[in-house]
Amino acid sequence: MKTKEYLKEFNSYINNEYYQKYFNQAIELIKSSNRIFFIGNGGSNAICSHMAEDFQKLLNYPTFCFSDGALITCYSNDFGYENAIKEWIKCHSKKNDLLIAISSSGESKNIINAVESFKKVSDNIITLSGFHYENTLSKLGRVNFSTSTKSYGITECLHEIILHSILDHISEKF
Repeated sequence: MKTKEYLKEFNSYINNEYYQKYFNQAIELIKSSNRIFFIGNGGSNAICSHMAEDFQKLLNYPTFCFSDGALITCYSNDFGYENAIKEWIKCHSKKNDLLIAISSSGESKNIINAVESFKKVSDNIITLSGFHYENTLSKLGRVNFSTSTKSYGITECLHEIILHSILDHISEKF
């Protein structure tokens, strides 16, 4: 049964010291940042949109998500899809901002390009990725949550659990 696979992966991931270490580092990074940018593609972008709303609503953080259809097509047309988010980030990011980058595979070129561009402004970066513990994205952040599961569903749900757990922890202390 698929549910058992989900529970096994979640329990294994969340109950290890790697997760606890990065969980605490992520909280400190978020609390020390001025604004939060969320980036991702497809299902990951839906997570970004949801988290941008919740972080703003519950923590009163200024948050941004590259999810407006007209803006995405405009930037993709003008700069190429692989550079669309990078160009958007270049326009808006400042020194004490935080970037939360989500990619199920950890290999999405447009996400990697945006992270590398953001690094020129700030190294306040949290990444969430899957499919391999050491994918390209998992090496680019100050805090990196990655899993080796090849399931999109498990990976995306794990990303949502991680971000909601962080949000809930911070909002309880607020």
